Amino acid sequence: MNYLAIDASTEACSVALQVNGKLYSRYDLCPQSHSLQLLPMVDDVLTEAGIKLSQCDGLIFGRGPGSFTGVRIGVGVAQGLAYSANLPVFGVSSLQAMAQLAFMQGKVQGKINGQKSGVIAAIDARMGEVYNGYFMLDEHNIMQPQCAEAVTAPEQLAQHLSIIVNKAEYGVGTGWDAYSEQLSSLKSNVGTPEVLFPSAEAMLAIGVISLEQGKGVAAENAQPVYVRDTVSWKKLPGRE
Repeated sequence: MNYLAIDASTEACSVALQVNGKLYSRYDLCPQSHSLQLLPMVDDVLTEAGIKLSQCDGLIFGRGPGSFTGVRIGVGVAQGLAYSANLPVFGVSSLQAMAQLAFMQGKVQGKINGQKSGVIAAIDARMGEVYNGYFMLDEHNIMQPQCAEAVTAPEQLAQHLSIIVNKAEYGVGTGWDAYSEQLSSLKSNVGTPEVLFPSAEAMLAIGVISLEQGKGVAAENAQPVYVRDTVSWKKLPGRE
């Protein structure tokens, strides 16, 4: 089975292709160039693998949350590719993908210091807020959400997660550096998290299982998840 994954939901732009169990991927930090980079990356991995898009069995895309523009680009490209090749699609959370990447890189293995642990993903959402989610490893080695994704002020994150968090948590995402003072007590890893952005490879690991379970949808049903559905623009001082 062959599967393609694409993501443009944050500053990172990435593509991953699984062909007969072999992985081909591209990854780049290009905050302003997603619309220029994504399709050439897809062409690169298809060419390297020696297959056509029509030979894929499904397409996985980063559904957000993250950059509004990046999420829209990723969903739009996913729809266009899926339409052209008649592929089912499945959207993966950028927050869940970061938690999965931490597991794939060996940063967290379900326990920290012998204690069952989860991963708190926090992306800087600007405007003094963080997109956040809490994830724990399941029996299939997939990081699964333990609560609804949310956007909160950083100082409210501890309260938001207080019912479910354990004493040993691992932090991923750009939110930890952006609001280090407010969030530092929530995670066990010290300093800047090593996983700052999601990747298509992690989305591939999550999405393949769902597609093989028949959870894919038609291209026209590929939907972004912004979490923050409306933006309240803060006026500059003196321009109230």
